[in-house]
Amino acid sequence: MLSRRQALAAGAAVLAAGQARAQAGWPDRPIRVMVPFAAGGNADIIGRTLQPRLQEKLGQPVVVENRPGAGGSIGAEAVARARPDGYTLLIGSNGPLSVNPVVQARLPYDAAKDFAPIGMAMQVPHCLAIQPAAPYRTVADVVAASRAAGGEGIGIGTAGVASATHLSLESFKAATGARLLHIPYRGGGAAVPDFLAGNLPMLFTELSTALPLHRDGKARIIAIASATRLLALPDVPTMIEQGVADFTAGSYVGLLATAGTPPEAMRALGAAMAAIVAEPDFRSRMQALGGEAATTALATPEGFATYIAADLEKSRIAVRAADIKPE
Repeated sequence: MLSRRQALAAGAAVLAAGQARAQAGWPDRPIRVMVPFAAGGNADIIGRTLQPRLQEKLGQPVVVENRPGAGGSIGAEAVARARPDGYTLLIGSNGPLSVNPVVQARLPYDAAKDFAPIGMAMQVPHCLAIQPAAPYRTVADVVAASRAAGGEGIGIGTAGVASATHLSLESFKAATGARLLHIPYRGGGAAVPDFLAGNLPMLFTELSTALPLHRDGKARIIAIASATRLLALPDVPTMIEQGVADFTAGSYVGLLATAGTPPEAMRALGAAMAAIVAEPDFRSRMQALGGEAATTALATPEGFATYIAADLEKSRIAVRAADIKPE
């Protein structure tokens, strides 16, 4: 007959074996991917592009759920507070990870501690787009014209106050001395009607927003805030080429889990993400959207985590330059 100690030890062994089997078999049920923005936006498109690919790699159903609000904070909080088992994931981007932490005074999660980065999916560089009939050809032309303009300078639209494109614009103004009057909208796409009507001289926006306008001759992209020229626009120079030293800016989208997710789940998710980002079809899809698939390094947990930390610091600098007060 077993003693109490032996019975407890046997029970613990059975429990440990069961946990080990469960962990070895991860995943064994559907996975939920939270998009913290409304359907149709960049993050949602990437989430739904990843969904069938993750499903195939992981062998379980993957469900995309939109939970918008508060600049992405509501959906991000839901993942931060979820059980750390790898079955609730976040489509993360600048808003909830790099911008909200420096502009929202009462953020309901810690962006640096509550998530486990899995890998970046893609980046979309920001760009400077002007009216097609405008006389400017270069960044230097825009800077000179803005300084010569009366009042507060030349108007330029972004996706909104304290948005990623607004912070990039403030960094651009600080780097060049341009006198540009910020005109915020409720999203990058919301600025387009005024731009097309001729009421807005310029846009500082994601390339994915400006590229269709550029291709249709309804806008002229004169500079891209990427490290090198893009295959989609080989004739458009970068801001660095035009004398704005080391200037890069863009929006990113990637996949994250809740902090504390077991290593076996993180390994499986990381392997799936790396394989997806390396697929030629996925890379072509990102290019068609006006972006670039993540590099091999950025598609890893370590690379993505390092990138988020650096982008958060850039946001802090831009917020100070723009004198934006957290609310």
